[in-house]
Amino acid sequence: MKINDCYKVNSCPHSGPAPIPQEGEFTQIKGITQISGFSHGCGKCAPRQGVCKLTLNVKNGIIKEALVETVGCSGMTHSACMAGEILVGLTLLEALNTDLVCDAINDAMKDIFQQLAYGRSQSAFSIGGLSVGAGVEELGSTHHSRVGTVYSNEKSGVRYYNTTEGYITRLALDENDEIIGYEYVNLPRLLKNIRSGLDAKDALLKSSGTYGRFDEGKKYIDTMEENI
Repeated sequence: MKINDCYKVNSCPHSGPAPIPQEGEFTQIKGITQISGFSHGCGKCAPRQGVCKLTLNVKNGIIKEALVETVGCSGMTHSACMAGEILVGLTLLEALNTDLVCDAINDAMKDIFQQLAYGRSQSAFSIGGLSVGAGVEELGSTHHSRVGTVYSNEKSGVRYYNTTEGYITRLALDENDEIIGYEYVNLPRLLKNIRSGLDAKDALLKSSGTYGRFDEGKKYIDTMEENI
């Protein structure tokens, strides 16, 4: 075969990139400014001592809203502050190539970029997407990070210390010493009540609640008093 007889490059018909779901529509993405969506990315740092959950609200390729939640070292929490100041206003591509210092945050950025680029965002089938402010709603009405903290050992069993509702103050156990409910105090609500002028005890009572079959407990454990 002569060299001139070779097939031409791109001689086959090409219909363009496959459409991806974005905010209630299917779009052929050919440029970064066409990407819109609300989604999350999760990443871990190199020594595996911390993680980041990153939430972005992107409109026409521009980051309009960022929620950065980290669990790890003090350097990670300070990097989260910096990331919150840097990210909004950047294009999604700029953010991908921005040094966010913490490995976990950078890792989360790569994860969320992939989701948005392939149409796997949380708002993929939401007409018009989610408005700016949806990131705060991810925290709940009290604006408190959803961090679950649970510890257990062979001798004492399991202890809940923090859940979505707030800080756990007492655990309710049944006759088999199994946890059937808990009492909690919502810390942001507590601070708000104290700031409004309520007495500390009244503020604590108004900020507390129970979950599960707490009132049916045969035994109660005070998580702040017990030495596990």
